[in-house]
Amino acid sequence: MQPTPEALDRLRAIGWPDDDASREALAAADGATLARVVGQHRSAYDVATQADEILKVQPPLPWTRPRFPPEQRAAVGDWVALDESGKNILALLPRRSILKRGAAGEHHRQQLIAANVDHVLVVVGLDQDYNPRRIERYLVLIRASGAEPVLVLTKADECEIVQDCIDLLYDVEQSGVPIHAVNAKDRQSCEVLHPYLAAGHTVVLVGSSGAGKSTLTNTLLGREKMKTNTVRGNDSRGRHTTTSRVLTPLPQGGCLIDTPGMREVKFSGDEDIVDAFEDIQALAAHCRFRDCVHGNEPGCAVRAAIEDDTLDEARYRHYIKLRDEVDAAAVTQAQRRAEEALAQKAAHKRNKDKLGRR
Repeated sequence: MQPTPEALDRLRAIGWPDDDASREALAAADGATLARVVGQHRSAYDVATQADEILKVQPPLPWTRPRFPPEQRAAVGDWVALDESGKNILALLPRRSILKRGAAGEHHRQQLIAANVDHVLVVVGLDQDYNPRRIERYLVLIRASGAEPVLVLTKADECEIVQDCIDLLYDVEQSGVPIHAVNAKDRQSCEVLHPYLAAGHTVVLVGSSGAGKSTLTNTLLGREKMKTNTVRGNDSRGRHTTTSRVLTPLPQGGCLIDTPGMREVKFSGDEDIVDAFEDIQALAAHCRFRDCVHGNEPGCAVRAAIEDDTLDEARYRHYIKLRDEVDAAAVTQAQRRAEEALAQKAAHKRNKDKLGRR
């Protein structure tokens, strides 16, 4: 049973896209009540069935088990099917995109940041928060998500060298990433972001604490919803004013997910370094030897570009660093999945043996 036009309008108000993939997901839901995850707690989710209706619901039992893969649980932005009571999640609908990172700390698990987003707005302050190398790290994460990156440079009103900062991101801009310098407190300045916020679209804000994500959220909303704090003058660091991921409908028609500041941008192992460094990959294709490692080999196009200053050596060294991190994370992830598969196999055998003894 297909939803009525009125029901579809209610879904669009919370970001439901009108495309072929969403129509297929809708048909597969077979008349179940659809809702979008707008908040997440330890043992429950906040979901919206329309813009002004929030329900607290329980996850399926398998999601609560410690060894259940985090990437198979719902995240903020996910679409879910509810049971008839509207109190329990029955199923997770297929995702269009999923932004994730390696969980902070020593344990090797994945942390979901946001699902079903169209654009990821990387918010960077034009103060001591500005760091081209960290921006490149964000782009590696985003390009693996299925969403498109947009770079938002805040505090443009406080910076006297805005264009110089943009010029330092020439390779990022050439790769197709839009760059917008804004005053996050000024509504007119932020109107440049409105094309990303149309009905049926969802954006997520990522960046360091103090970069201006909450200020930007308030300006786009046209009201004070998110608490903001000043940053420390000596290092431009801020405190976490956003403490959880929250999805909010915008007056522009789309939806926005604000996130806590990231102190660590850690890879999950699913990333591909190639897309974020297409310029280096293009140069490597012209090396004389197919297995060139860009050291002292004759005919190395990468080394030649560094020597004639057409490739920034710091960018190349950062590419090598990130490539090695992604490779190490991929190996660790493969090991973890193999261990989990063995644990599941052992648990299945124990259950089978118990049944056999009855």
